[in-house]
Amino acid sequence: MQKNHFVLLPAAALLLLTSCSGKLGALSADNFTVTPNPLETQAGKVPATVNGTFPEKYMKKKAVVTVTPELRYADGQTAKGESATFQGEKVQGNGQTILYQVGGRYNIKTSFDYLDCNKADMYLSFVARVGSKPVYVPAVKVATGIIATSELYKKSLKTAQAAISPDGFQRINEKKQEAAIKFLIQQAQLRQSELKNNSVQEFVRLLEQINNDREGLKLNDVEVSAYASPDGGFELNDRLALERQKNTQQFVEQQLRKAKLNDATVDAKYTAEDWDGFQELVRASNIQDKDVILRVLSMYKDPQEREQQIKNISNAFRELADGILPQLRRSRMIINYETIGRSDEQIQQQLKADPSKLNVDEVLYAATLVDENSAKKDIYKLATELYLNDARAYNNIATLEYAAGNIDAAKSYIEQAQKVSASLPEAAANLGLIALQKGDLQTAENYISKATGANGLAEVLGNLNLAKGNYAQAEQDFKDVYSNSAALAQILNKNYASAAVTLKYIKNPDATTDYLKAILGARMGNTSDAAQALRAAIAKDSSYAKYAANDIELKNVAK
Repeated sequence: MQKNHFVLLPAAALLLLTSCSGKLGALSADNFTVTPNPLETQAGKVPATVNGTFPEKYMKKKAVVTVTPELRYADGQTAKGESATFQGEKVQGNGQTILYQVGGRYNIKTSFDYLDCNKADMYLSFVARVGSKPVYVPAVKVATGIIATSELYKKSLKTAQAAISPDGFQRINEKKQEAAIKFLIQQAQLRQSELKNNSVQEFVRLLEQINNDREGLKLNDVEVSAYASPDGGFELNDRLALERQKNTQQFVEQQLRKAKLNDATVDAKYTAEDWDGFQELVRASNIQDKDVILRVLSMYKDPQEREQQIKNISNAFRELADGILPQLRRSRMIINYETIGRSDEQIQQQLKADPSKLNVDEVLYAATLVDENSAKKDIYKLATELYLNDARAYNNIATLEYAAGNIDAAKSYIEQAQKVSASLPEAAANLGLIALQKGDLQTAENYISKATGANGLAEVLGNLNLAKGNYAQAEQDFKDVYSNSAALAQILNKNYASAAVTLKYIKNPDATTDYLKAILGARMGNTSDAAQALRAAIAKDSSYAKYAANDIELKNVAK
């Protein structure tokens, strides 16, 4: 594999060198502290902080030492950090000067790309001279091994749940239908002209329809609300509104009996002076002095004072009397009912008999009624044939291909979905998951940023944050999710109790589930449980035997 070179953050390389007459001495690893040690991966990197000391009288006044941090892998690969140079006090150069008499303490931070091997050691290598004469300084090992548990996200991604476009099927839908009856000023009688208006006739027809279709429609109750306009005295309006309520309620009960809905509940009430309705109509109108009237309503709370102040605005009051007040002399009748769609059994029967009679949401819902992915795929393909302008089925086939490990096929179906609807959020989320699978975090983040509102977006974001090393945020994203990725985030966030619960309730545990159980057991000191889980992981996936052999997390666990 090609060697990689990495940038070392500006700082001094840490050497602890012993003095030798005219020469530079060898280094001692005992005088270096590396944090963490062993090293640990994070977001595809291996960061490290080294603390050390140049002892007094070590750095000769004409000495120059160039230090390069290296990560040496067991498979022969070497990742190098950027070199740093130190120089004695008589050297004219760009390196950091170290005084001969004083020496100094140093702190450097570096980071290497992780090269998919968890067996590696960190060294500091040196190129040195005193004056013009080269001096050999042997490399020093300063850290041993890499804990690469965070890189297991690549394996947990394989069983991540891709974003499924939801069906809109809802068997029971709550609905309401309203009708209105208007009254003449200071009257409460129901006029035949009002009872024949469209809204009242539709009200009556719906009651009959509910009676005729007891399987598809269900009546919950009927509301009656009666009102009087706020002009005139309160006692008069109170009596008028009550009479309007009684007359309207009597009409409703009569219609319920005709429709043979005798058990229906009628909830009746009245409002003597409908100031709320008055204000709403004024605000929506274009009448003269509209703003003045609204200010009066906000300034005066007493009904009589309000009415008098509005009457003082003579021109406006005439407009109110002609255009607003008549609309408030009314009663409202509301049917609260439910539409009841096909049952699961009916949908499945219709799917076999003639699927064209199902709407697209019913077809998509039908796929959730079967367990086998092959059967789900057949139903989704049927949806693509019946409903050419709906992208959801293509996306959902992609989720099945993703679950089967067919990443190229999944991408192909997502592209078909985007041809139908370029804005389908689940398609963008799933392209992000695919990019994560390929290790392209930047592309993944770009796609996922376009998936606002996607079903299952939180879980996709959790996988992204896990890959980026944002373990606390990933754990929040995975709330109520039981998956390998969720458990890994909790382990890396050191929330071991929650990780144990998550691993217990994963629906389809695999080798990675068992391997995570082994790591969790080792971290919690339960080596017996860890060994048992490791054996289960290897039994399901033999590649974990080689991986575990170099896993520092499991060094004390019997293989």
